[in-house]
Amino acid sequence: MALKPGASASRGRSPVSIFVVLGLCCIFYLLGAWQRSGFGKGDSLTLDIPKKTECVIFKDLNFESHHNDIEINVPTEVKVRVFKPCDMKFRDYTPCQEQDTAMKFPRDNMIYRERHCPSEDEKLQCLIPAPKGYKTPFPWPKSRDYVYYANVPYKSLTVEKAVQNWVQYQGDVFKFPGGGTMFPQGADAYIDELASVIPIADGSVRTALDTGCGVASWGAYLLKRNVLAMSFAPRDNHEAQVQFALERGVPAIIGVLGTIKLPYPSRAFDMAQCSRCLIPWTANEGMYMMEVDRVLRPGGYWVLSGPPINWKTYYQTWKRPKKELQAEQRSIEEIAEKLCWEKKYEKGDIAIFRKKLNDKNCKRNSTPVCKARSSDDVWYEKMEACATPFPKVSSSKEVAGGELKKFPARLNAIPPGVVNGLIPGVTEGSYEEDNKLWKKHVNAYKKMNKLIGSTRYRNVMDMNAGLGGFAAALESPKLWVMNVVPTIAKNTLGIVYERGLIGIYHDWCEGFSTYPRTYDLIHASGLFSLYKNKCKIEDILLEMDRILRPEGAIILRDEVDVINKVRKITGAMRWDTKLVDHEDGPLVPEKVLVGMKQYWVGSSSGNSTTDI
Repeated sequence: MALKPGASASRGRSPVSIFVVLGLCCIFYLLGAWQRSGFGKGDSLTLDIPKKTECVIFKDLNFESHHNDIEINVPTEVKVRVFKPCDMKFRDYTPCQEQDTAMKFPRDNMIYRERHCPSEDEKLQCLIPAPKGYKTPFPWPKSRDYVYYANVPYKSLTVEKAVQNWVQYQGDVFKFPGGGTMFPQGADAYIDELASVIPIADGSVRTALDTGCGVASWGAYLLKRNVLAMSFAPRDNHEAQVQFALERGVPAIIGVLGTIKLPYPSRAFDMAQCSRCLIPWTANEGMYMMEVDRVLRPGGYWVLSGPPINWKTYYQTWKRPKKELQAEQRSIEEIAEKLCWEKKYEKGDIAIFRKKLNDKNCKRNSTPVCKARSSDDVWYEKMEACATPFPKVSSSKEVAGGELKKFPARLNAIPPGVVNGLIPGVTEGSYEEDNKLWKKHVNAYKKMNKLIGSTRYRNVMDMNAGLGGFAAALESPKLWVMNVVPTIAKNTLGIVYERGLIGIYHDWCEGFSTYPRTYDLIHASGLFSLYKNKCKIEDILLEMDRILRPEGAIILRDEVDVINKVRKITGAMRWDTKLVDHEDGPLVPEKVLVGMKQYWVGSSSGNSTTDI
């Protein structure tokens, strides 16, 4: 509406209303200044939010169908039954290495000691109990020397190996003096002799393999020299030897050199040893030495102590003819030469061989060469009497497969496998980004569980290790990580080893090659999404429960729909869990389930359990 000529635009406004508006402006200004001073409750809460050490947990928030990009239908409700405790006779159950099953298979070439897993309808659907009196193992490094008897109540080795200083029984504990069959005076003195030939002290040797490890004292004493040894031994009449090793806080698995390839990538280890391991190295046309050659890095060392080395001294003790032992040693040395190994040392009970850096100065003309298929395709693959070819080099001084930096520099250096583009989709840039991401994740984990990185969690497993970023971010003398690369995932285990870490191939639809209660902390990122429609979630979780120690911790990272299904099942497994948001906030669809396995032990009746 137009104004009449001569009318003022302020006409009709009272002076009082103008003063009211000015007064309100002043009040709001003063209120804002007061809050900014830090005395306002709202500002105090705002300042407190970044100081929180844990992500917000929405226990009652239903995520079930909110992030499903494939279907818009509400998913079927997961039906969960309560998992009951197994009978006490299963307290040391190893699904794929059970004695009753083993005896159904041929003994030739140790076939009966290999993995023989139960069928789907034979799998246990119950929780493996801990023995009565079970205690949390001693923290490292005390655990190297002492193990609670209640945790591994088997005394046979204290009698059978008494003169060899393997293990002694003292009151309610076992004591491990550090002896072995070939080093009754202690592993330290034995390793010192090896170090006079092998560059153990300077970081050149980081990963080692112990074939037929006993209670893994060699690996236990290498740890203080910053060498990680992967030890294996069968589940045989040397009762609980691998169980003792893991209870001591030393990496080990149940395994054997039989007819199936070892579950490790080629060129994985800087050093391997057989200390009276009784492996028939000359059998099957040298097939076992050829398998060690496959996993031994160019420039790596093989140590043989025990028969037939020093046969002139021990032939009567071993009750074997001189000529037989002499011929056996000659045969071993001939196979070694064909594999491009050079004998560097022989004195007393020890012989040391070194693998050549490449095949430029060593032709394997008389040795069959393995076919061109991937030398890392090993899961349930038959071992063959053939030599794994060296990667190609351009000069005689070049290390086949690429030269590694000394540890610890090699932990975060870009591995040769990445530089050479051996892993599809992994570049130098993506490798470095992966390292940054896992440092971020691990920092978040340490806020969720403040015991991570302490001596409380010694034996750690990453069930879907990828490039080993989780283990690298955790790296500490206080712990070690078993990096598992699933057989259906991208094959990155060679990269893990090139970083100076250890690990193994495995299919999580089957039982892992270890005893119950052998890991303190289990981590899995994207594992359940990976195995979707491959096997049942509850079967994987029951296997996790079997190998996790009472009051051990879990960290599971996955998509929200998957992690909610997992959470429902863990509620029936005597685990205490909580769902935590991604460190970048609640809008990220990836969530983290953290938790702890409750402490409980089996009852003496064997039919029920008692909570402690």
